[in-house]
Amino acid sequence: MTMKLYMHPVSTASRPVRLFIAQKNIPVEEVSVDLMTGEHYKDEFTAINPSRMVPALVDGDFKLTESAAILRFLASEFKAPEYPTDTRKRAKVDEALDWFNTQFYRDFGYGLLYPQIFPHHKRPTDEHHTGTINWGKDKAQTWFGVLDKNIIGSRQYVTGDQITIADYFGGCICTAGELIGCTFENFPNVQRWLGNVKKLEHWPRINEVMYGFAASMKGKDFVNL
Repeated sequence: MTMKLYMHPVSTASRPVRLFIAQKNIPVEEVSVDLMTGEHYKDEFTAINPSRMVPALVDGDFKLTESAAILRFLASEFKAPEYPTDTRKRAKVDEALDWFNTQFYRDFGYGLLYPQIFPHHKRPTDEHHTGTINWGKDKAQTWFGVLDKNIIGSRQYVTGDQITIADYFGGCICTAGELIGCTFENFPNVQRWLGNVKKLEHWPRINEVMYGFAASMKGKDFVNL
C-alpha cells in the first residue's frame, strides 16, 4: 500500500515535505485537502488529524502529523543523508528544526504573515490587529538577525555546508514571506542561503502554486521585513 500525504500546495507546512519527497523520489501519493473550502473540517480528514491541519502522512494504519515529524520519519525510513545518523550532527538538525518551528514561526508566520493575508487570522479590533502585526514584525526581525548572523553566518546551510531537512523546513517557512513582498535584503546570509535551497531541482514545481498566490497579491500594501 502506497503512503499518502494529505496536503495543500500553498500550505507553508506542506511545502517542505512535498519538496523532500520529490527530491528523494519517495513513493508517496499526494492527496490535496482544499483548505479554502474547509475540507480539513470534514469528518474524513479529522479522522486522520483531529487538529485539522496539513500535512498528514498515512501508511496503512500508521498516521503521522506535523511537518517536522514527517520529515524526520521519511528521512529516517529512507536513510537519507539529509538527516545524519551521527548523533551529534542529527542533534544539530533537530535543534534547527525546533528553532524554526517555535518562536521563529510563531512570530513570523502567525504574528506578521498570516494576519495580513488570511481573513480567519483577523483580530477582533483594528487596534488589536495592527498591534499583532507590529509585534510580529519586531520579533521576526530579531529572529532573522539571529538566523543571519549566528545560525547561518558563513555556512552554506543552517547546520553546515550540506543540506539537511532543517533547510527544507526553514527555507519554506522563510519563503512564505514572499507572499507579502519580503526580499530579506537586510539579511544577506539569509538571502544567500535561500538561494542555495532554491537550487533544488523540484523547487519551482513544488512552489508554483505558492508563487501564483503571491503574484495575485502583488501591489497590495503589506507590512514586511
